[in-house]
Amino acid sequence: MTAADVQTVRTGGTASFGVRLASAIGSRSALCVGIDPHAATLAAWGLGRDEAGLTAFGATLVDAAAGRAAIVKPQVAFFEAAGVAGYRALDATIRRARDAGLLVVADVKRGDIGTTGDDYALAWLDRDGPFAADAMTVSPYLGYGSLAGTVALARRNGAGVFVLAATSNPEARVLQTAVLAEGPWAGRSVAAGIVLDVADDNRDQSLGDVGLVLGATLDLADFGIDADTIGSAPVLAPGFGAQGARIEDLRALYGARAEQVLVSESRGLLADGPDGVAALVADRAERIRAALGAAA
Repeated sequence: MTAADVQTVRTGGTASFGVRLASAIGSRSALCVGIDPHAATLAAWGLGRDEAGLTAFGATLVDAAAGRAAIVKPQVAFFEAAGVAGYRALDATIRRARDAGLLVVADVKRGDIGTTGDDYALAWLDRDGPFAADAMTVSPYLGYGSLAGTVALARRNGAGVFVLAATSNPEARVLQTAVLAEGPWAGRSVAAGIVLDVADDNRDQSLGDVGLVLGATLDLADFGIDADTIGSAPVLAPGFGAQGARIEDLRALYGARAEQVLVSESRGLLADGPDGVAALVADRAERIRAALGAAA
């Protein structure tokens, strides 16, 4: 029995998120298309911040990503700001993406303890749940162990989680570089400890169900992180495009783990308006393939 077969058995017949993600990357590219309907972008595109406008925006990004990107990442806050209408638009966006064969990571950054955390996971990751995304972003800052129920539910549903570890906002640096005083990773930075916890959670998987969020504009060494400790975790790497990270630097940034990195871009794909999104997505997908193939 192969590792993929074992993971399928563990998820009740549904292939694990890691297996499905690896397949999507292999057949398309490691591009993650951010779906960020910010109010200013909607206005520039002549769309309202209502169900019709949000749905149209999501459809444009999904259609551009189909066949080119492995995954799309709706930023839930921008939909949630429109209330119930926004959630209806988000539901339509997720359904359209799944119908197009795309994986969906809901960028919700949830994190809580006990049954509260479990129900956040149930809402976003249950196969029969209201949103049924393929993965969600989570915060480990109530303790990595607080995510155990979320990870377990994700795996039962063939879904995944991406754990915030080293983020690009300047306010995070003080916390994420602080040194752990106790526990198995004592003496390591908080961010490095999270990376090691995730690597441990992914043992025996060729590409894990538990991923990491590591900002592409960061020097990981500044956070005490050695790329070799990432293990089999997929890495969601925001910061490409408008924020300054270059696709051509993938191997320099992530070394031997570069092929596990999802190149996440949102604002940079919107620069030419709705009619230009597909061409920009195609460009990014080709550049990723070239960057990874050049030094393979």
